[in-house]
Amino acid sequence: MKLSLVAIALIILSAGCSQQDQKVKNYTPRTLTKNEVFNDFPTNASDSISVLSNNQGKLETFSAKFRDSTVHIQAGAADQNKDATKFVSAQFINQQKTALLVQIADSSGMIPRPFLIAVKDGVLEVISLYRPSKGKEDLKFSKGVKKIGATGYLVNNDFFITNVTAKVYLVKRQNDEERIQGDVLLLSPDKQTIVFTAKNVLYQVNYRTDDVVSEPIVAGSPKGDEAAFNNWITTNYAFTKNKRGNTFLKYHDDNRIVDMKEFK
Repeated sequence: MKLSLVAIALIILSAGCSQQDQKVKNYTPRTLTKNEVFNDFPTNASDSISVLSNNQGKLETFSAKFRDSTVHIQAGAADQNKDATKFVSAQFINQQKTALLVQIADSSGMIPRPFLIAVKDGVLEVISLYRPSKGKEDLKFSKGVKKIGATGYLVNNDFFITNVTAKVYLVKRQNDEERIQGDVLLLSPDKQTIVFTAKNVLYQVNYRTDDVVSEPIVAGSPKGDEAAFNNWITTNYAFTKNKRGNTFLKYHDDNRIVDMKEFK
């Protein structure tokens, strides 16, 4: 009889642990307020976010846990995506692990869906990293979360998130109704200007000041060879500061006629 009672107790305990492991909490993303900071310092160890690796199948995915619950992102009332607890990428953007940049695993071939999971004053929230766009080539140029050196992350050409300080900037668009239709070329030496290769121009935006420049790509640039094009740009263009102190790439023509007033 005692053995049976022990067995029953173990079964109940096991079931309780299983339910605890599978506890999921739904979060509806809110809209980002312009240039927010997500660098909260936890007052308790339980205020930090945990990341778990799921090695099921060929694709490694990740889950986020806050306290005893797995985070489930419900993008809308009608969204019943069971995979919204699984992310194809998950990067902490501050050292205290209270801000996590994730991208939902999605095999539909649609534009990647990144979100920010953040803790503030002991409360977890999910922030949508989405801006409506009517760009004809959005699918081509929306590449989800892209790491830009050690400085931060570019999200679908629409947001720039600084590493460590966890500040989210809205990247000023070339055209208001569409996300930037171009690929990232490089970051300026002061780490503030993002250079995109858009149609016939180098579209450059200082994500901190919203100062922008569209520098024409002059004739003679290599086509179809990314490495050759990058080398050609670094040979024929140089970073210079404008009157506002912002740094942009500018074409330098060694054969142009120099106005001596430039040296006064």
